[in-house]
Amino acid sequence: MDPKVRQAIYRAVEKEPFAQALNMELVELELGYSAVEMIYDPSAMNNIYDRAHGGAIFGLIDEAFEAACQTEGTIAVALNVNVTYVSSPQAGKRLRAEARQVSRTKKTASFDIKVSEKDGQLIAACQALAYHTGKPIPFL
Repeated sequence: MDPKVRQAIYRAVEKEPFAQALNMELVELELGYSAVEMIYDPSAMNNIYDRAHGGAIFGLIDEAFEAACQTEGTIAVALNVNVTYVSSPQAGKRLRAEARQVSRTKKTASFDIKVSEKDGQLIAACQALAYHTGKPIPFL
């Protein structure tokens, strides 16, 4: 992976307001792969049933997907994201979303994304499809 692209993506995620709001951190980045982590904070991330809000988990998934999609240095956008929520995380646990590219055509790429607690407990599984525009990422 181009080191300039890697640095640009790390900087972009660090400055992104959404990632900052949920205290997400990009911790690994390779060609077609990323890992993003956050602490599950029930006081800010629970739903009406006092469980993890799906939007908080989806936000972590989407951040990992977004980072992994851009690793070629071109803009990629989501076409489809299918999430299966498996379990609710425990309060204060560090969650990790790992996005892996599993196939690539000229314009699309398929990703497998998993969210787990640090101890390995699966929280959510996702399949996502990205569209590559071919345009260079603007923050490079």
